[in-house]
Amino acid sequence: MNISFAAPSVPSSGALVVGVLDGKKLTPTAASLDKQTEGALERALAGGNFSGKKGELLEIVAPAKLGNSRILLVGLGEPAKLGEKDLQDLGGAAAARLLASGEEKAAFLVDKLRGGKPAPERAANYAYGALLRSYRFDKYKTKEKPEKKPKLKEIKVLVEDAAAAKRLFQKLEKIAEGVFVTRNLVSEPANVLFPKSLAAEARKLEKLGVKVTVLGEKEMRKLGMGALLGVAQGSAQEPQLLVMHWEGAGAKGGAPLAFVGKGVTFDTGGISLKPAAGMEDMKWDMGGAGAVVGLMHALAARKAKVNAVGVCGLVENMPSGTAQRPGDVVKSMSGQTIEVLNTDAEGRLVLCDALWYTQENYKPRLIVDLATLTGAIIISLGHEHAGLFSNDDKLSEQLTAAGKEVGEPLWRMPLGREYDKQIDCDVADMKNIGGGRAGGSIVAAQFLQRFIKEGTPWAHLDIAGMAWSTKDKPTVPKGGSGFGVRLLDTFVAENFEK
Repeated sequence: MNISFAAPSVPSSGALVVGVLDGKKLTPTAASLDKQTEGALERALAGGNFSGKKGELLEIVAPAKLGNSRILLVGLGEPAKLGEKDLQDLGGAAAARLLASGEEKAAFLVDKLRGGKPAPERAANYAYGALLRSYRFDKYKTKEKPEKKPKLKEIKVLVEDAAAAKRLFQKLEKIAEGVFVTRNLVSEPANVLFPKSLAAEARKLEKLGVKVTVLGEKEMRKLGMGALLGVAQGSAQEPQLLVMHWEGAGAKGGAPLAFVGKGVTFDTGGISLKPAAGMEDMKWDMGGAGAVVGLMHALAARKAKVNAVGVCGLVENMPSGTAQRPGDVVKSMSGQTIEVLNTDAEGRLVLCDALWYTQENYKPRLIVDLATLTGAIIISLGHEHAGLFSNDDKLSEQLTAAGKEVGEPLWRMPLGREYDKQIDCDVADMKNIGGGRAGGSIVAAQFLQRFIKEGTPWAHLDIAGMAWSTKDKPTVPKGGSGFGVRLLDTFVAENFEK
């Protein structure tokens, strides 16, 4: 999608996108268009239920006096109440309508309005929302009919002080690139994306200045990563530990922020085999790792003034003659031993070694891990919030605020000794599941907390319900959502770059 910015003027072709205020009040640009068309817009508003409330859309055929094909009226509601997320959603909703219309180009006309954000800021956020919504993963569609393919290639945003709008958009565009990296990774089938190929994709970040290191099985075995390697031992695909280091603040920036991702590129459940129905979805069980790679891309692309490290444990969980068995005991890098009662509770085994490695090697200021860890979190929160577990109130508040700002909401869940006791074990230091289905996502978080060193602020985001979208949203089309990239980029920008 080519997005550009220019001074206000009505183009002579393509679609026009114009705002309308609550109460069917035309913006100055809309009023000017209405005069040119001898009241066509007012007549369209008078004849329907469109009232100008935030998010409403009304599409009309452009009158003959204009060379344009159609006019899309977008309800702005009350400008003073439009936050950045609202503006992005409006841009995304407009883009979605245009993508389905067959239009090849469109112009967004952005007015100066009383109240609310300045026009350049509104223009940049409209464009950002449109860009996010334009994503489409169609590389494997070889026979799609031309009429089903979106034709929209160009959006021109027309606003006073277009240069300022462009500057604001350039930063947002870099974040969108990170989101698209994550969406691409999550969308790839498991025969294309496996531990080594995911690591190879992450190596592309070196062009942006990210230092990328990949450890193979031999290196991990020397480090004692028996928990991660136990998950991988049933697969023909070699596991990898992916480490990405961005030093945007240099030596004076101190210890890095750490982001750790679960990267199970396909999860059959292992010997504790999952049901066949829906197993194809397990290609996105690497959504946490995908989010960390996308975040590192966003930070590096926009030259974030922060030191950050991303660590991802990459494995494939398969059943075979060499696969880990229920009842096996493995020794983690921390030295703690784990009885594996269910091989489908594998993500926590991957993460525990990745978390310990991160602390041992980087001594980070804080750690945030992301994982499509449990189906139980979907039972608790549906597909509306990711679960947040943390040992630190300040970190929890910062993450929650960032998620709310960008529309990637988190809901804090409890931790406590009574939950932790469920993974006490007679055979080893702990077992990898609790005694039943109750509180499954909490018990999983308690397991991870046993691998967090005392004094290290830590948060675990269980994104199982959020990494994949089964319905279109204003800035998120169906499929890989890229959840976590915008949230964590905002978390970093607002708390560690000021």
